[in-house]
Amino acid sequence: MGFRLRKRIKLLPGLWLNLSKTGVSTSIGGKGVTVNIKDGKTKTTIGIPGTGISYSEATPKPHEAQKPQRATIPAWVWVLLFVVVMAAIMPHGA
Repeated sequence: MGFRLRKRIKLLPGLWLNLSKTGVSTSIGGKGVTVNIKDGKTKTTIGIPGTGISYSEATPKPHEAQKPQRATIPAWVWVLLFVVVMAAIMPHGA
């Protein structure tokens, strides 16, 4: 198990500056909903106060979200191509 080091400094009500061994981030919000911003990435956490139940979702940096995806050929195209090739090389009824 590793050690964690974090210091949270309240700047204004609902606005925090977070210092940790991995860097500096800013949190906005309070009980129930918090948005954390670090290195251009955003993490939103929604929870039920007092229960320990929460859901978090990270949003990538804008330029990471727009990276072009490599074009892939759908499986049905390969199946169709296989059928066409097999029909072309198979001897027709005589």
